[in-house]
Amino acid sequence: MSSSEPKLSDSDARAPSPRPSGTSITSAVLVLALLAALVWALRPDRPGFQPAPLRSLPRGCPKVVSEFVPTNSTDVPGLSLESLTKEQKNRVLFRLNMVPCPCGCKGSVASCLVLHPQCETAKEVADKVVDEERQERPKQTGTR
Repeated sequence: MSSSEPKLSDSDARAPSPRPSGTSITSAVLVLALLAALVWALRPDRPGFQPAPLRSLPRGCPKVVSEFVPTNSTDVPGLSLESLTKEQKNRVLFRLNMVPCPCGCKGSVASCLVLHPQCETAKEVADKVVDEERQERPKQTGTR
């Protein structure tokens, strides 16, 4: 043995290794049991509730189970676009074809007006879009 190695005394060799006490094991088991009971009580796989509908569906616009697909309607019945410029008409038609109808039919506002002309929700949205475009000033194409 060299002199640089530490010598172990008999008391160091007999020192007990650190073990968790009985109370810490009991506490851990109790915490795990309480967590398991909480998860079981909440039943995450079966919450038992349904979200409320955002708004009731209007009459005349049936709910179709499909994904929204933009349309390309160029003529929307019941929509007066005569007072708009060509650019404004194009913007109105673009918006009506690209915006999903909020009535729940999963179609664009334009397609809802074509397929369900009695849908009041689509009429309101279309009138709002037309009014917004009427309020916009036509861009003047002047040069300096």
